[in-house]
Amino acid sequence: MKDGIHPEYHKVVFLDTATGDEWVTRSTMTSNETKEIDGEELPLIKLEISSFSHPFWTGTMRELDADGKIDRFRRRYGKGK
Repeated sequence: MKDGIHPEYHKVVFLDTATGDEWVTRSTMTSNETKEIDGEELPLIKLEISSFSHPFWTGTMRELDADGKIDRFRRRYGKGK
């Protein structure tokens, strides 16, 4: 590999914010937040969804509705009368 053209590859902690699952892996991603794992400060990368919380992998459905859009859709296009 050429020197100076590749990003730094280092250990990071990924956190699935939906389930709270964490895992340590290597990545080129960085973050201002850190977490201490086994005495080592590692960058903390927060994910909204991962294989721990994705409906395809878990087999369960969940709805994220912060603005009430799902309820508005159901009222407008709900089951026929």
